[in-house]
Amino acid sequence: MSVYTDGACSGNPGPGGWAWAVDPTTYASGAEHPSTNQRMEVRAALEAVRALDGPVLVVSDSTYVVNCFRDRWWEGWLDRGWLTSAKKPVANQDLWEPLVRVVAERGDIAFAWVKGHSGHAMNDFVDGLAVAASRDAG
Repeated sequence: MSVYTDGACSGNPGPGGWAWAVDPTTYASGAEHPSTNQRMEVRAALEAVRALDGPVLVVSDSTYVVNCFRDRWWEGWLDRGWLTSAKKPVANQDLWEPLVRVVAERGDIAFAWVKGHSGHAMNDFVDGLAVAASRDAG
């Protein structure tokens, strides 16, 4: 199953919103204030994989999320005790840690990138949900 995820933030930091959707009738969204756009992108993926069982393809317009798994950044973070290659604390560790854990434990989660704001119906749908959630948080 494919799930589409997105995060939004009004200001950075500012009120943030996240969303995921399998289709226009199966979705969830939420908000956090204050937050950042990247934080909301990670939160959207985490909420999706927590909510859905079975093999999942997380489709995101966030290279931050997709590249973490495609390029296996998380392995270096774990090896260095949640430090980046520049020896700085990993941003959003409180969200990355449970996301990395569930992806590693389940072994049935993959990630794919989609260009944002490009007319992709489901990406546009979750973008709208995330933006609305960020407005509600403000």
